[in-house]
Amino acid sequence: MEIIILMSVVPDTSVKIKLTADGLPDMKEIPWIINPWDELALTRALELKEDPGNTVNKVTLLHVGPSTHGQVLRKAMAMGADEAVRIEATPRDSYETAYHIVAFLQERAFDLVLAGIESSDYNGAAVGGLVAGMLDIPSVSAVTGIQTEGDKLHVVRETDGGRETLRMPLPLLAVVQKGIAKEPRMPSMRGLMMARKKNIHVIEPGAVDSLTEYARFELPPPKPPCHMVDATNPGELLELLENESKVIHLS
Repeated sequence: MEIIILMSVVPDTSVKIKLTADGLPDMKEIPWIINPWDELALTRALELKEDPGNTVNKVTLLHVGPSTHGQVLRKAMAMGADEAVRIEATPRDSYETAYHIVAFLQERAFDLVLAGIESSDYNGAAVGGLVAGMLDIPSVSAVTGIQTEGDKLHVVRETDGGRETLRMPLPLLAVVQKGIAKEPRMPSMRGLMMARKKNIHVIEPGAVDSLTEYARFELPPPKPPCHMVDATNPGELLELLENESKVIHLS
């Protein structure tokens, strides 16, 4: 069984993004990382591969992005992935990303596709569902557990009413979220050295028009200064909560 991980490369979540004069994100000198949800998906796929009770024998990374993301892909390969495929495109929205992924998967046999619930930059939460719909294969969302059983999968998902366990046929696309793995796997020194020798297969993209255009971004307004209230003056606090914050109404 082969598992394909749809991997996004996103700005480091600890870095504060600035805007240019044109109102667009200034991405110069921004460190890039594996999307956290995709990193957990990769970790779980590697756990399944290493478990002799499962039938997983290959884990492949699939990424749509420019060559500048190559180092991040190599880090993911150092975690233990067998292969990486990069589609040479800079997608402008979820539809364009999904289109390139589907064009590749239509020409390749696969069993299970894992997609993180969303990317930490745009938080669109759309690519996984779009890919499954375009491929016309079953999909399950909110997945927090996966176990193989021959040519089927046991999938655990979180719902508003509790936890569901489903038995699903292959091929399948699973949209995973926090809980699919406890902690992301850290690449070993040996893994880092081996990743240098692994090839990243580069695929030329097909022609597609995006459905979204970002005109401008705006930062949220700065928070007002903290207003300190003397602990012996609860009346002032109530007055501020009613007239300034407007979170209470005193009759």
